[in-house]
Amino acid sequence: MMRRAHAAFSCHVSLVTFHMKKRHAPDLHTIARRAVAEAGFEPDFGAEVRRELSESGGVSPALGPGVRDMRGLLWSSIDNKESRDLDQVEYAERVEGGFRVLVGIADVDAYVPAGSAVDRHAAANTVSVYTPGEVFPMLPEELSTDLTSLVEGEDRLAVVMELSLTDGGDITSRQVYRAAVHNRAKMDYDTVGAWLEGRGPAHEAFARVEGLEGQVRLQDEIAQALHALRRRCGALELERNELVPVVENGRIVRLDERRHNRAQDIIESLMIAANTSMAELLQEHGMPSLRRVVRAPEMWPRIVETAEDLGEQLPPEPDPRALSDFMQRRRKAAPASYAELSLSILKMLGPGDYMVEAPGLEQEGHFGLAVHDYTHSTAPNRRFPDLVTQRCLKSVTASEPAPYTREELEEIAGHCNEMESASRRVERRMRKVAAAVMLGEHVGETFDAVVTGVKPKGTFARLLRPPADGMVVRRSRGLRVGERIRVKLLSTDPERGFIDFARA
Repeated sequence: MMRRAHAAFSCHVSLVTFHMKKRHAPDLHTIARRAVAEAGFEPDFGAEVRRELSESGGVSPALGPGVRDMRGLLWSSIDNKESRDLDQVEYAERVEGGFRVLVGIADVDAYVPAGSAVDRHAAANTVSVYTPGEVFPMLPEELSTDLTSLVEGEDRLAVVMELSLTDGGDITSRQVYRAAVHNRAKMDYDTVGAWLEGRGPAHEAFARVEGLEGQVRLQDEIAQALHALRRRCGALELERNELVPVVENGRIVRLDERRHNRAQDIIESLMIAANTSMAELLQEHGMPSLRRVVRAPEMWPRIVETAEDLGEQLPPEPDPRALSDFMQRRRKAAPASYAELSLSILKMLGPGDYMVEAPGLEQEGHFGLAVHDYTHSTAPNRRFPDLVTQRCLKSVTASEPAPYTREELEEIAGHCNEMESASRRVERRMRKVAAAVMLGEHVGETFDAVVTGVKPKGTFARLLRPPADGMVVRRSRGLRVGERIRVKLLSTDPERGFIDFARA
């Protein structure tokens, strides 16, 4: 599954490379480890975790009470090509009046008991950190890439969210239960996305797994129905370019610029449906749990000004449907600059937070998705809040008391928010390290950019191509978030990830 999302992103794939000339490269591994340690993460698993893993041994799927045998279904997954920590598999079928959709989520809780050494490490770091130099997993690889990963060709335990959908994407019923599953094919976004969009050949798995091509087609149809429904409800569709450093033998050889495609839309749509349904199910049972909240943006007046600059008008108070309609009109009117506008709006929306939902509390909801109840539950291998949510769901299915008190959840939510912010800083820093390496040969050149931050410590901008972030250290007075400018590259410092611009 995609690693980050604040709203529903939908766009065509594009791969742009920015090559570097041969030059002395910094030690990415060392820089990455220093960055995560400085951010407050524990980069290594301690002796207690290792001892616990050696004593526990491997566990096969147990088809005991409450665990259904669903290994015979045509489960499959779509993820990044390099991903090994597979959190979910999907299966769908057409039924009278609509669809039956199953989302299987790795049953991490079955292997990571609450309060264990592994759990304490996960609770401390709260999230896997992905850098070009190294991946720092929340769980040991013996679990995250093996026993708790829904890898192709293996029987695994899962928590399944089953949804009944109408042809129009409305969810009419939902239930959650434990099951044993078997992933028939691990596919990748790039290949499946290109095939769905008519730009590339079919995935090789289609030839060896009977019925898989039809299964992907059906999931794509369901995703489009869910997408259309979210759009009618006012969900945002923001196009976001992602900078992906390509590392070979410890050296960054190029930067790939990727955009989301229809294969990613499938997974996003199914995960949003599962996360929303799980939040609603927990609320119905009065189970205290975590919510993912994206508040109404404090920078709404600046968003209104941005619309006015383009000859559009938005209401004075935050309105997700009005913003969604505005973005749709801009996509049609100026598709070439839509990614730039999306970046500006995304920055002004701000990140999400984890909050506690419990009887008597009323949280704000998810502004970008235009939904009131939303949680994170589909990535328990790499996000601790998802593991917490999974334990709450399993307590509901087993009719057991809540695994966490409201006070414990409040503490967990606060720490997760801190560590997620730290993770963003680390990943942003390492992207800057990679970009500084690549841009080192281009000092003195000018680029198109968009202002992404105006803070007391400085003004920041992102180049449009390649999408590299830096500080505007000269002639930055008067710049505003979302403003498009031309910048001259003054200097780079790969060791610290510094890129300095002057407004051209």
